[in-house]
Amino acid sequence: MITAAQPAGPRLSALPQAPDDTILVGLIGHGIGLSRTPRMHEVEGAELGFRYVYRLFDVAGMGESPPSFGEILRAAELCGFAGLNVTYPYKKEAVSHLDDLADEARSVGAVNTIVLKDGRRVGHNTDLWGFSESFQREMAGVGRRTVLLLGAGGAGGAVAHGLLDNGVETLLVADTDTTRARVLVQELTERFGADRACIELDVAAAASVADGVVNATPIGMASCPGTPLSVDLLADRMWVADIIYFPMETELIRAARAKGCQTMVGSGMAVFQAVRAFELFTGLRPDSDRMKATFDACNR
Repeated sequence: MITAAQPAGPRLSALPQAPDDTILVGLIGHGIGLSRTPRMHEVEGAELGFRYVYRLFDVAGMGESPPSFGEILRAAELCGFAGLNVTYPYKKEAVSHLDDLADEARSVGAVNTIVLKDGRRVGHNTDLWGFSESFQREMAGVGRRTVLLLGAGGAGGAVAHGLLDNGVETLLVADTDTTRARVLVQELTERFGADRACIELDVAAAASVADGVVNATPIGMASCPGTPLSVDLLADRMWVADIIYFPMETELIRAARAKGCQTMVGSGMAVFQAVRAFELFTGLRPDSDRMKATFDACNR
């Protein structure tokens, strides 16, 4: 059985054909060797009584000329995968490779879960529900008048929808790629109405009025250290959330805690997106508390 401890990034020729009694799924991304998602899925499959194999496709370990996203997806189909999770930097690119999109993926314009069934590729976005569920549980009562969102990519889109779904009045969207930020704001305006979201070019000015700050960029990951904004802009009157979970405490979260901010780390979103993805892959409802316990055990 392939486990989460298996080295990431095999060449495509090394992929196995899934046995009839095995559910085979995987994760495509860059720099994902520390992901806890495989362990959560495999342990939950075993608890529910079936053989469940979760494979990592880490393009960071596939040489100087790694296969394209489309090539990896096609190889997974040929090997009998039931589905794939998708993470940075492929969440938006994945959309163009699919036959259909679930409503939430169409709204967000990004995919983090692909179900492969009956010769069709159907994209879903479980990040949206995962972030919303975590936010509702951990950040009840925080200020929601104005929130600064850093990052307008695939994960940022899901977070943006989740924030507005959860009562944020005005979302200020900042991204180094202003075109990407403009597209996201337009999508949010079409769904939520005018004045609910706008592009923010002056992060310092936005931070000075924001009730909360959310990092949806890759800055802070183990493979991309640093902070997405100057920590001098943080103040104890605001809350700070980061969707990154490896490392669990990013530089941003560490600085925010030192300033006295209420914080939310990326573990909740990671767990709940996996809960929904597991259900999509298997047709079975997992135990979310058990999956969270598996996630937490990886840190011990």
